[in-house]
Amino acid sequence: MGSAPAILQLVIAVVAAYSVAHYGLGHTAPITAVTVTLSSLGFVRDARPIRVLETALGVTLGIALSEVILLGFGQGIWQLALSLVVTLFVARFISPSPGFAIVAGVQSVLVAMLPVVPGGPFTRTIDGLIGGAIALIVTALVPRDAAKVAVTDARRVLRTFSRIVDDLVIELRRGPDNDMGRVLEAARSTQPMMDQWRASLESAIGIATISPWLRRRLPELNRQRQLFAGVDLAVRDLRVVARRLMVLMRDGAARPEFADLLAGLVGAVNLLGQSLDDPMVRPLVRQNLILVAVKLDPEELFPDSPLVEGSVVMELRPLVMDLLTATGLTSDQARASLPDL
Repeated sequence: MGSAPAILQLVIAVVAAYSVAHYGLGHTAPITAVTVTLSSLGFVRDARPIRVLETALGVTLGIALSEVILLGFGQGIWQLALSLVVTLFVARFISPSPGFAIVAGVQSVLVAMLPVVPGGPFTRTIDGLIGGAIALIVTALVPRDAAKVAVTDARRVLRTFSRIVDDLVIELRRGPDNDMGRVLEAARSTQPMMDQWRASLESAIGIATISPWLRRRLPELNRQRQLFAGVDLAVRDLRVVARRLMVLMRDGAARPEFADLLAGLVGAVNLLGQSLDDPMVRPLVRQNLILVAVKLDPEELFPDSPLVEGSVVMELRPLVMDLLTATGLTSDQARASLPDL
């Protein structure tokens, strides 16, 4: 069950927060400690410590502001409105994130509406701080292994990238019956996948940074971050290339030269996916990409062709260059693989 690690983490955190507040500080019903813990961790894909901290701060902020107003003006309908107004304004001033303000506002309203707890003023604020601290500690000591999710997301992106390039090759060879518009739409639909990969990768790096159990994975995750940076740019380049090719193919003529060039990229991208498990594959990826890169001279490929073919070649150059940076080369090293113009 995919949610089992998150459920285990949540249960441990809730029990720990309740125990500290109830048995350690003598708070009769530390509901706030429990709710802050649950809100801070949750089931979200983005489990970065900074996100956990932001949520905990938002919840605790709403509780503290509402308790101040409750202490000064008592409980009632207009105090409820005042608590919410003050909390939302302060939260929006502190953070531009709408979620931060809403989380703070929900807790502010609950404090303003629920009966006053025994234990004196700011008891719930203290419970909130306990809940947030426990959430961060549990994130480090009982971490969710987001690295597996990041690798899964990376594989999905690279498979999709490879499939789109392969579809371009097929359509370029078909000529008058091509459906380049379909391939362009597929290329445009890749952004949500890139966003998911970014979130899971940043989450994995954040957790590994503070977790003593996962810190050994940081070198691998940093390599994946370099891979992501290059692929992210290459995906954007692919959309541009697909759009240019769709315009080019409106005349119905087959373009085997471009099909041959792109066919060389399919194998390289497939190998790039294999490099997630075996970094030693990356030199072979570079070799395959360089074999494509050295051909990207518009005057050599299309000496007597219209400008539009040359413009497509020029768009392919950054695509190949960004894929080379995904293998670990610097931008200057990748650019050096391309023919001088």
